[in-house]
Amino acid sequence: MKKTKSKKKIFILDTNVILHDNQCIYKFENNDVVIPITVIEELDNFKTGNRTINFQAREFVRTLDTLSNNIMLDKGIKIGKGLGNISIHLEKDFHPDLLSAFNPNKPDHKILNIAYCLAEKHPSKNIILVSKDANLRMKARSVKINAQDFTSDHVKDITTLYKGYKYEENIDATVIDQMYNVPFEIEFEKTKIESPVIPNQFFILRSANKSALATYNKQNDTICHVEKRPAYGIVPRNAEQTFALDALMNPDIRLVTLSGKAGTGKTLLALAAALECRKSYNQIFLARPVIPLSNKDIGFLPGDIKSKLDPYMQPIFDNLGVIKNQYDANDKKHMLVNEMLDKEKLMIAPLSYIRGRSLVKVFFIVDEAQNLTPHEVKTIITRAGENTKMIFTGDIFQIDHPYLDILSNGLCYLIEKMQNQNIYAHVNLEKGERSELADLASDLL
Repeated sequence: MKKTKSKKKIFILDTNVILHDNQCIYKFENNDVVIPITVIEELDNFKTGNRTINFQAREFVRTLDTLSNNIMLDKGIKIGKGLGNISIHLEKDFHPDLLSAFNPNKPDHKILNIAYCLAEKHPSKNIILVSKDANLRMKARSVKINAQDFTSDHVKDITTLYKGYKYEENIDATVIDQMYNVPFEIEFEKTKIESPVIPNQFFILRSANKSALATYNKQNDTICHVEKRPAYGIVPRNAEQTFALDALMNPDIRLVTLSGKAGTGKTLLALAAALECRKSYNQIFLARPVIPLSNKDIGFLPGDIKSKLDPYMQPIFDNLGVIKNQYDANDKKHMLVNEMLDKEKLMIAPLSYIRGRSLVKVFFIVDEAQNLTPHEVKTIITRAGENTKMIFTGDIFQIDHPYLDILSNGLCYLIEKMQNQNIYAHVNLEKGERSELADLASDLL
């Protein structure tokens, strides 16, 4: 029986897809890609600047320029081996079917008009509008145009996302006893823990009347005891926080992700661990992405640069205050934090301010990482120099970025892609420790 050949598709790209991933045109297999001229005009507005979207716009324009030695109208030109063609489509007269519902001067509607006209011209072809904007996708579907999100970097299933630890019941009591005796580890095979296990995965081991916290050391193929230990005055209050501090203070683990709802201690633990391990690093750097109100640039806000940034950075300073207040104002550890800030050994700044910096022997904490794209996460990690440790914290259910969601954000993407690596550890913090009221609000509201 002959295989039926699947119908070739034509993908029309919105500007936000390119700003999300400048290599997106290579992700559509052997199907054709259409770039509306409106998208090229919009990219022109993003060419200058130091933000990630400015970089994405410049890189895409360079790629397009390299491809466009030939004319890119009509059928277009080949994107690459095994890939389809890419073409630029000029604006068309606004279709009468759309005039009653859509403003023809709006860029989104110009892109929609090209998709509609293409679908009418080629009724036998599968025309798909690709956009990160849910509103534009709904508008397209309202006029019977197939519309999809750009999903090449989406997490497949959030319900199976790696948590970083698991419970192991009915463990032999002698195994748990071994956890508390020198050398505080036991061969993995002797534990009877079900395979497979992941490097640096954590365990809550339980027998009939005993329990122990442990982690898997792949290099030695052993299960090692995880001891509850404080970091710069901050004492872990539950098993998850104990696991987090163990990963944060383990010099062999160079990349750590911490996820969890507000109040679980993600940023506080990362900062406390950084201060505890300060002698191993030249600098501690805390950064977070700035997601301005209504997606406007920070320059729209009143005041000087400090007053513009203070509202975004204040949560980090609040956590730093909690750590300092473990000690009296005259205590050496309290004064050391102020001294590190003054000497810029401890830096707190927006993420965009690290561009061009050399990240060598730095304890680098990225807060609110769920508001980063997968490409931004990759860009940050690839800047890591020798002996740098990177921490990404965030709540995957609290995303402020207009074009990211629980499946497409950089933190989930990082957790899914890195979980089997020897130098990586992840912990999902579930139990809130801020206050009973905060926990109640987080769970019920």
